[in-house]
Amino acid sequence: MEKIEAQLIEGNIIVWDIEKGRELYKNGFYGKPLGIPKPKTPDFNAPLILDLIEAVYLVEKNILEIFQGDKKLTIEELIEYGTKNYELFLIKYLVYKDLRDRGFIVTPGIKFGSDFAVYKYGPGIDHAPFIVQVKKPEEEISALEIIRAGRLATTVKKHFTLAIPNLSTREVDYLIFSWWRP
Repeated sequence: MEKIEAQLIEGNIIVWDIEKGRELYKNGFYGKPLGIPKPKTPDFNAPLILDLIEAVYLVEKNILEIFQGDKKLTIEELIEYGTKNYELFLIKYLVYKDLRDRGFIVTPGIKFGSDFAVYKYGPGIDHAPFIVQVKKPEEEISALEIIRAGRLATTVKKHFTLAIPNLSTREVDYLIFSWWRP
């Protein structure tokens, strides 16, 4: 399969070829079409904007190649760029990769106050059953944080999930919180 080309421009990864962008969106709900916050179908007529984490994943899977000007960026250069410009890039990428490799559709979770929203089938097909917050193994979480996250997750009918990646083993542990009333 011919790799899809994208450009890194001011922190954005852009697939200018509309047909190729549609293909990426259709085959995994990658990115968002420019100016269309909730696309109903992959028949949009706009360039596709990818999150850096998605783009690195697609480069690693040999689906995408990213250029900055005329220079093709290596996976190491992209990871270095991500590490400098994206908070907790490496551990978030490890969680993203783990979830994608398990067959889930993973999108940014900012509207839910988390790192990721995780779907079984994809946006517009089902609702994301999980919101995922990434934490470093040595990071503490307070009872108040758990209560806040749980209340938010319950309000939006999602399962609050903590993802704790281990960079040395490349494994991710997940803690899913269930809420009940006595």
